[in-house]
Parts: sequence; C-alpha cells; structure tokens
Amino acid sequence: MKRLLLSVFLLAAAWHGSAQTYLCFAPSLTNTAGTIPEKSNLALELGRQWEVFSMGLDIGATSLGKVVGKDTAAYLELRPNLNIFQEGKFTNTFTPGIGYIFNAKENLMTEVTYGIEYTFTPLIHFNAFFGQYFYSGRESASNVSFFGISVMKYFSPSKPKALITGKKDKG
Repeated sequence: MKRLLLSVFLLAAAWHGSAQTYLCFAPSLTNTAGTIPEKSNLALELGRQWEVFSMGLDIGATSLGKVVGKDTAAYLELRPNLNIFQEGKFTNTFTPGIGYIFNAKENLMTEVTYGIEYTFTPLIHFNAFFGQYFYSGRESASNVSFFGISVMKYFSPSKPKALITGKKDKG
C-alpha cells in the first residue's frame, strides 16, 4: 500500500504545474569491446520540464548486440536533469540517473551525464552528451563511458532556463 501511495504521489507531483512534456530519442556509443551494435545503446525517454529541472522515465537497451545467456540489455531508468548554465540557445545540462536492467547479472544501473543542449526551435532541441554508466550486481560491477546525440520533441513550446545565465558584453 505504501508503494502505491508513493507512486501516486510522485506521478501527481510530476504532472502538476506549468511544465512542458517532452519525448527524447537518444542513441549513443560506449567504449566497451565489441562490434558497433554491441557498443550501441538506444533510449527513449518521456518526461516533464519545469524551468531549470526535468524528470524523465527512460526505457532502452544497454547494447544492440546479441546478449549471451539469460541476461538482457533492456532497462528502465529514472533520469532527473538540471540545467546548469545557459548562453543564448545553448544550455549545459547535468543528469544523474538510476535504473534497473532486467534479468542481468549486473542489474543496478546508475548514470552521470553532462550535455550541451541546443534549442533549434521551441519544439525541437538537440543535445550532445557524454558520461558514464555504472553497473553493479551481487557478484560483480563494471562501468563504461559513452557519447551520444539526442533529439527532444516538446509538445508545447519550450524555452529552457538555467541556474546561471551568461551575460552579454556591453561595449
């Protein structure tokens, strides 16, 4: 019952207030050994943006290559994001994330990501991002670095804000 109440509270909090809903498609490559499909990650995120903060639910695959044994590459992740600095149409972002990889030996996934988001239009944003995934399980742990470029589609016009805004020179 506590889980249900917490889930309802978090869902209500996430969808309340003046916020824009977005959908993000984010392919990336890791520095793991293997073929290009084995190094490739794919993610789809649905979330909400409030001023300098956003929260998204991300589903994806840690690898597009063939998975050995009973392990899977499918995951579900919660991704809060903070806009740190903004100059014109460019915004510096920071994202910590936590997720679960289904049926994997190293099933807990945490993430630290930094990005540069570009506001192409009020409805379309691009983000070049890089960071690390940390995987851990009962008997082993590992981490990988990654780089990717995402496309975000807002369902209503979005003009991102940041904690710190650049100032124009007057001269």
